Amino acid sequence: MLVSIVIPCYNSEKSIRTVVEMVMAEFDRWPSWTCEFVLVNDNSADGTFAEIRALGEQYPNVHGVSLMRNFGQHNALMCGLHYAAGDYVLGMDDDLQTHPSQLQKLLDKMQEGYDLVYGVYASHDNSAAKNLTSWLNKVTSRVLLGRPKEIQSSNYWIITRQVRDEVIRYTGFNPYIDGIFYRVTHKIGNVTIEHHKREFGKSGYTLKKLLGLWLAYFNFSVIPLRIASVVGILTAFAGFLMGIGTVIKKLMDPGLPVGWASLLAVQLFFFGVVLLVLGIIGEYLGKLVMTVNSAPQFVIRETVNIEDKR
Repeated sequence: MLVSIVIPCYNSEKSIRTVVEMVMAEFDRWPSWTCEFVLVNDNSADGTFAEIRALGEQYPNVHGVSLMRNFGQHNALMCGLHYAAGDYVLGMDDDLQTHPSQLQKLLDKMQEGYDLVYGVYASHDNSAAKNLTSWLNKVTSRVLLGRPKEIQSSNYWIITRQVRDEVIRYTGFNPYIDGIFYRVTHKIGNVTIEHHKREFGKSGYTLKKLLGLWLAYFNFSVIPLRIASVVGILTAFAGFLMGIGTVIKKLMDPGLPVGWASLLAVQLFFFGVVLLVLGIIGEYLGKLVMTVNSAPQFVIRETVNIEDKR
């Protein structure tokens, strides 16, 4: 059986060859499995694509794609999925944190009949800030994306060809791979793997990029709009009760002074809620405009060992 390894690459000139050759060494131990690579260069600032081109010249099963600008990890994954031809498709990182030595665990778990398996870590060697954002992602993805409660997600996953075929039908400009997975199937498994440290460089995710990734959730859920509606109803009801209370107090004590400071505070609160709701609606409208205007999911500059079959 053929396994397609899809790797989004960003400034990974020093690590991508090591990743590819370590994965190949793993597959050499399993005569019933073969592999191919789809390496997507997300407009790296270093010589990443030159290294991908060299790998393609050396290994016929290494396919490369270079994007015209930086589209982001999930867009690069979507690009790679379009060129994956395997019976299974496996997603991993370019920095050896999703380590090739753990591949067998994912493949074995898939034999239990799952459509999707995530490799999850027994322990993490991340900073407190990274652990906090991971926890927030875990909670919000369950609420907004419908992730099964007992399932954890990660960047190390494997899917069937059938799931891949459904995922690439999504054409939105701002994809979130896990959100699309949860739309396609709930036959999802977890397998515990070892967490390895990053061998080269540092994470390309800034706070701004993490926020942009989180906002991609809005493409797959209307729950924020429903929350905004509920908040609006509750604050309106609270304002109504406060108004009645003020009238009653004034009738019982005509000499009661009017509280301008408290009135201003209440107004600021309600105006803040209104702006929050308008911001949520604006986020949806902005994404709708981008979709209607056919904002590209990715744009390809150059390929290696690929015939365009999309």
